[in-house]
Amino acid sequence: MFFIEAIAGLTAGSTSLQADALDFLADAANYGISLFVVGMALHHRARAALTKGLTMGLFGLWVLAASMWHAAHGSVPAAVTMGTVGFVALLANAASFALLWAYRAGDSNMRSVWLCSRNDVIGNCAVLLAALGVFGTGTGWPDVVVATIMGALALHGAWHVVRQARSELRGI
Repeated sequence: MFFIEAIAGLTAGSTSLQADALDFLADAANYGISLFVVGMALHHRARAALTKGLTMGLFGLWVLAASMWHAAHGSVPAAVTMGTVGFVALLANAASFALLWAYRAGDSNMRSVWLCSRNDVIGNCAVLLAALGVFGTGTGWPDVVVATIMGALALHGAWHVVRQARSELRGI
């Protein structure tokens, strides 16, 4: 999905699709790291979660910076492409979200995986709303607003993961 969304986001000129594409790439790394450390001692899992949380924070900052740039330079993304690709991404993320539901209250490592999936579903719904807004208004502002919200969500999730991971590391 990363490649599909990245290409579609660039082609359509959509900041929110580009942000979602980067999020898919981050999720793939997140899932890989989580699977790698799942059977390890808590301190390894907590360190992995801390790294993932900091990475989520960097992603959030990048998206906020890209949103500001697009707001300043303005363009109107292709709403139909945004909506179509956003819907396909929603289906993929909803399946992951359902599979990970049981791990939403686990340790920081598993919780970070669930938080990423939850944020993805919310982000996909927001991209669909942005596509509708772009289509209805003929401006790029709905796309910029949604990308900004996605960046803020990433920062919020990062803060929770980092806080829990640090707490787990202090308790060791």
